[in-house]
Amino acid sequence: MNATLVAVALSLVSAVAYAAAAVAQERLAARDAGTGVRRMLASGAWWSSVALNAGAALLHVVALKYGPLTVVQPLGALTLVAAVPLGARLAGRRVGAMEWRGTALTLVGLAAILVTASGSAPGDVLSLPEAVAVAGATAALIGLLSRRGTRPGLRHATASGVASGVASALTQTVTVAATDPSGAVLSVEVVVVALLVAAFAVGGLFLSQTAYRGGLGAPLAVVTLTNPVAAAAIGLSLLGEGLRGGAAGVLLALAGAVVAGRGVVLLTRAPRTAPQPQPHPHPHPHPHPADEPHPVAAVLSLEPQQAPTEPSLLPKLTPL
Repeated sequence: MNATLVAVALSLVSAVAYAAAAVAQERLAARDAGTGVRRMLASGAWWSSVALNAGAALLHVVALKYGPLTVVQPLGALTLVAAVPLGARLAGRRVGAMEWRGTALTLVGLAAILVTASGSAPGDVLSLPEAVAVAGATAALIGLLSRRGTRPGLRHATASGVASGVASALTQTVTVAATDPSGAVLSVEVVVVALLVAAFAVGGLFLSQTAYRGGLGAPLAVVTLTNPVAAAAIGLSLLGEGLRGGAAGVLLALAGAVVAGRGVVLLTRAPRTAPQPQPHPHPHPHPHPADEPHPVAAVLSLEPQQAPTEPSLLPKLTPL
């Protein structure tokens, strides 16, 4: 089977796993807001969602072994596409018109990007000087974006997306280098780049937590869009990845990115308000599951007060 097709298939399964974990975690957060860490760690449902996240991350890493960054990273937007119907099904409601438009635009845009993306299983990796240079430039950019000033949510979201995208690019270098039979599994290059991956992955997580404090919708869209842009920039400039079709291919890829970006924005805005529970003639001390706010609406809400209190250990939608 073509290596790129393997990467696409793994990325699809990874996106679905990330989406399932995110929806499950948001439902847990809405149901058990303020729950202590000890009780949360004793919850089988919470550990199941963590296992889904871990499995999704592992699939993403394997996909980076078989496919170029320009293919694997944009497919991370499918997490939002998968989260919408999953969340709607669990909430017992139909997918809204805006969500369908966002899903359609995202899929069409990603299809255009995949048509123009070229390359099979990645063979080129970043050298140690290149990896250090990329890490230094990324750290400087993150520092610039994290400075005090106006609109900190969007700036921190941009920094989070860049950090996660660079972490994926470096992860690809570690994966390819570590599985190369002609080289040492724990060479100096592999160890140093692996440490950089850990630093940027953790940094991206903390930056996203900071960005989401003022509302989830717009920062989530920025993180989702910035992540593949940062990774693709490294792939195109340093790893020899390219686009098919010459100038026409570049224009098609740019158009696809714009269309997919619009779809992501629609998905992060819909629905803007969580459905209100219907009054019950005999109120119960514990709300019925059907009366709970829609979890995806809470994740993608533009209004800070609509999002449920979330335990700090719960990871977000953003893939590595």
